[in-house]
Formats: sequence, structure tokens, C-alpha cells
Amino acid sequence: MACMAVRRLTVPAGAGPRLDAFLTKAVPGFSKVQVQRLLADGRVKVNGKKAKPMRRIVGGEEVELDLPEVQKAPAAPDGPKLRALYEDAKWLVIDKPSGLVVEPERGQASVVGLAAAQFGGFNVGGVAQPGVAHRLDKDTTGCLLLSKTDDALGELKQAFEEKRVGKTYLALVWGVPPEAGKLDQPYGRHPEDPRRYTTRFPSARKARLSWKRLEQFGEEAALVEINLDTGRTHQIRAQFADLGHPVLGDWLYGTAAAKAAGFGRFALHAARLALEGLTKKPLTLEAPLPEDFKSALDALRAKSGRS
Repeated sequence: MACMAVRRLTVPAGAGPRLDAFLTKAVPGFSKVQVQRLLADGRVKVNGKKAKPMRRIVGGEEVELDLPEVQKAPAAPDGPKLRALYEDAKWLVIDKPSGLVVEPERGQASVVGLAAAQFGGFNVGGVAQPGVAHRLDKDTTGCLLLSKTDDALGELKQAFEEKRVGKTYLALVWGVPPEAGKLDQPYGRHPEDPRRYTTRFPSARKARLSWKRLEQFGEEAALVEINLDTGRTHQIRAQFADLGHPVLGDWLYGTAAAKAAGFGRFALHAARLALEGLTKKPLTLEAPLPEDFKSALDALRAKSGRS
């Protein structure tokens, strides 16, 4: 017989009107579909009575969930060995390699699938696999923070909202941007290409970042350090492309010259992750530059006479 994990919650004032919507937020690892399945299976009680799927709430109710035993994660395709930069009972930070998607996609190896197979202690949404609150593009390398439990995933999402997670990237960009700068711009999908994002059309969403130029390689390229204030999809790639300095090798946003100056992928690395309030003490983690990025730097330095 499957073991059940009982979880109890008190509905706060103003949380309504729908129980399923409240539970989707209160138990971050569970999707709305999973919550509705729990309700349909009679595994949710409100004030001691089984709740109907369309149950409404007003605040103050005592909710009890009977969660099924943790399911094994789906079998994952073979992939690289992941390197942990930090691990405890709630968090796993890995040094993500290039060429790996974060979440399972069309039979590809993914960070989620490989982490589930290579590390232990996961229980998110009733499945023995990590929870994801931020992502890196397939080609982007470096620090990626994963949660091990539903509660940890909720803490992580709140930490992002409260700006308690600092993300610093290194990028090789085309041309020579100003020595330092900030961008605070509208951000949304490009109306003519749904694969792309842009800052050039009105949008209620904003994208903010700051940068400083670390090295310049003639007039061809520069190494920049970028701090994200928001975490929009493709944010660095799109904002720097709109600025006129696309990331080298970026097949989607780069100019022909910027694409040709790449090294088989776009030159973007999540170098540093700073965590506040998620561990006993503030924690800063760093991922070393991968070999292909270091080789590209060496080649640019030699070409510009900086070696």
C-alpha cells in the first residue's frame, strides 16, 4: 500500500476565491492539473471534510492534503556528468554545461532528468526530480540553482521576487560597448518573429540590467560582466543585440559578423550566483569559465596583441 504524506495548511485572509488556485501557489511544486487531480481523488480536506474540485474559500480554513508517495522520475536520456557547486537538503547548484536544456524536451537529455538520476533527495510535485525557478538557455553555461522540495521551490520563487538572488554573467559581445551602463527597457516578444524578444516596442514588462566592460579586443569584441535585475527570457541576448552589441555566436540575435566571430555556440556564461536568506549565511558561488570560452578569449587576446 502506498504511503501518504500528510500536509496541513491554513488559508490566509484574502487568498480566495478558489481552493485549487490557492493550493497551486501554496504548494509550488504541484501544477494546477496535479492539484485538481488531488481534489478529484478526495485527497484534500477542508475543515475535516473532503473538498469538492470547485470548492471556494474565504480565509481561515484548515486544509489537509494526503500526498501520494514520491514517484520515480521518468527515465532520462544519457548525458554528461553534472558537477555540483553546492548541495544541502534544500538546494542543489550545478555548473551547467553547454548543449543541455534545463527541462525535459523532445527526448533530449536535460538538467532536470540528469540531476534526478545523479543526485538524491528530490521531492517536487510528488516526483523525485528537482524544481526549477530560473533557467539558462541550452548554450549558456554556469551556475544553475535547483530546489529539492516544494517548500524550497516556494522559497526560491519568493527570493527572486524580493531580489535576494544575484546573477552575474560574463559575455563576449560584438564591437565595443561603453565602459559601463544600465538598461531599463520595455520587453516583450518580437511582433514579427515569435522566437525573439525585443525592447523596441511598448510593453508593460520591463527588463533591467547593468554592465561593465572588463576587456576590449581592438574594435571587434569586448568581454563584459553583466548583473541582471530582472530575469526575462533571452534578456541579455536581446538587450545587447538591440544595443548594437550582440553576443558573439548568437544564431538568433547576432549580426552576420557577430555570428562568424563565435566559437560554436553563443558566448554567455552564468559566472556567479549570490544567495541571501536561503542558507544560514549569505552564499556566493562561482562557476569557472569552460574551456571553449577560455580558448576564445585567448584567441581574441592574441589577435588584438593583448596576449
